Amino acid sequence: MIELDRITKRYGELVAVEALSLAVAAGEFCVLIGASGSGKSTTLRMINQLVRQSDGTIRFDGRDVASFRGEELRRRMGYVIQSIGLFPHWTVARNVATVPMLLRWPEARIRARVDELLALLGLGPERFRTRYPHQLSGGQQQRVGIARALAADPEVLLMDEPFAALDPPNRAALHTEIARIHRASGKTIVMVTHDMASALQLASRIALLDRGRLLQAGSPLELLTAPADERVREFMGREEHGLHLLGLALVQERLRPDEAAPGRPIAATATLRAALSEMLARGTDRLAVAGENGAAAGAIHLADLIRR
Repeated sequence: MIELDRITKRYGELVAVEALSLAVAAGEFCVLIGASGSGKSTTLRMINQLVRQSDGTIRFDGRDVASFRGEELRRRMGYVIQSIGLFPHWTVARNVATVPMLLRWPEARIRARVDELLALLGLGPERFRTRYPHQLSGGQQQRVGIARALAADPEVLLMDEPFAALDPPNRAALHTEIARIHRASGKTIVMVTHDMASALQLASRIALLDRGRLLQAGSPLELLTAPADERVREFMGREEHGLHLLGLALVQERLRPDEAAPGRPIAATATLRAALSEMLARGTDRLAVAGENGAAAGAIHLADLIRR
């Protein structure tokens, strides 16, 4: 779907990205992660040609991105930025409809698409369609920004630090929404973040950059269990390594289906890390587990969290 072939970006004497090669498959959720100045945002902007690479080739759907007209590339790649960038004097509906209006969609089609996306992102159309950005919380504004990026049904969604300005509750809620959208749509997503927790929660593949170079690319489990070198090991969080691993496995993978436990159940789809947190909060070494529709599914013990 997206191929970066030894791309380099120079700003005078400064090399922001150097000889970077990376392939993102269709339907993949790829997270570019690294410290500030690692070249991750520059790489994202080169994909949709907001920034042109100095050397190397970028291909999208088998074609050199340089061969696309700008408007065609923007239509096929939705783009969400950290600062959201909503037009302050436009309503939510008109902000979401920005690209469809440029594409001259019929008014009825635009309205239907706006309402569909607002509902998808938990913003009731009747309540939010006529509001203005200043009347929304930061989390609601970011959801509108995502709806706008999805409006023309792009094949790829590019996201540059979409959670950076959000407080923890809004960040967690938006994590859930983006994960749900990815599962439901199967869209290819490339996201930039400096937050390892976000990367581990959302990514099917992580590309770790350092000073413009790719250190390692692989699944979250691969980077945690087989880091390419000490730099990768340190960035993945040596002291939190075990907790990160717990965050990649689900309660349903370790539960004891024939047992019961007292107290409020934890969902079978919760992570083992969430189960550990709940056990510590309650001062217990076992939890009841609920499956779909809240039906009892079994129990999980503290010992199950470290069982391989």
